[in-house]
Amino acid sequence: MDHCMKCPESHYANTEKNHCLKKVVSFLSYEDPLGMALTCLALGFSALTAGVLGVFVKYHHTPIVKANNQCLTYNLLITLIFCFLHPLVFIGLPNTATCILQQSSFGVLFTVALSTVLAKTLTVVLAFKVTVPGRLTRWLIISKAPNFIIPICTLFQIVLCGIWMSTSPPFIDSDAYTEYGLLIILCNKGSTIAFHSVLAYLCCMALGSYTVAYLSRNLPDTFNEAKFITFSMLVFFSVWVTFLPVYHSTKGKHMVAMEVFSILASSAGLLGCIFFPKCYIILLRPHRNVLSHVRNKAYSRGKFSLTA
Repeated sequence: MDHCMKCPESHYANTEKNHCLKKVVSFLSYEDPLGMALTCLALGFSALTAGVLGVFVKYHHTPIVKANNQCLTYNLLITLIFCFLHPLVFIGLPNTATCILQQSSFGVLFTVALSTVLAKTLTVVLAFKVTVPGRLTRWLIISKAPNFIIPICTLFQIVLCGIWMSTSPPFIDSDAYTEYGLLIILCNKGSTIAFHSVLAYLCCMALGSYTVAYLSRNLPDTFNEAKFITFSMLVFFSVWVTFLPVYHSTKGKHMVAMEVFSILASSAGLLGCIFFPKCYIILLRPHRNVLSHVRNKAYSRGKFSLTA
């Protein structure tokens, strides 16, 4: 006991307590079963999204694809491909570049996706209000004013991320105490206030899209995707609200895996709720994807309302 010494953080004592052994470096790698599973999910969902994009491009002449602004649809699908590929930055040995890229690209990509959803929702509302006499509403549709929401919201997020990266950027950190004999390498968020501010901004955008979509849910549903957007925003909001307590209660590489899973789950919610119902009609119910069916449905709805 007169000659006891404490092992450095990068080492741990053996069972006999007479030697310091070097800790094994650990991180969420591609060879790890958890990392491998998340990688397969990311690549699988990105390929699926690319397939959905291909379906929409192939059937671009059909009414259901033309509705709700084709450009916004393509923009959202391309952004979702990058959202699904983004978790690959979290897997592998962290370095300064990947630590910064993890958080900055996360905020910007999801801002583009959510602002596109918000623009699509406003397009739905304006499209059905254009039948009501009003020069302003018609001008908003012709000038594609809802599309300007995307650069405005994205610019605000870029400024927020720029302040974060310039004041307290993410950096490489190590966890020597969570698992015995392991030195876990991971990225430290830097400023937790900035991270939660980015997340809060995304949740506010999701809440705004949900509110507008919910208020327009009773519009004619042949081309109205407001109901699907409502469900997708509920999924997105639920995932990230659940993420915070679970994220702060986990340690080590499981904390990284939790963030990756949340990114995949929220992106899958947007893809599934908004686009799968449309793909179902395009591929399996093509008779519902013709203009005559839409007109007959609208006529029957109008006749029913007059009878009532």
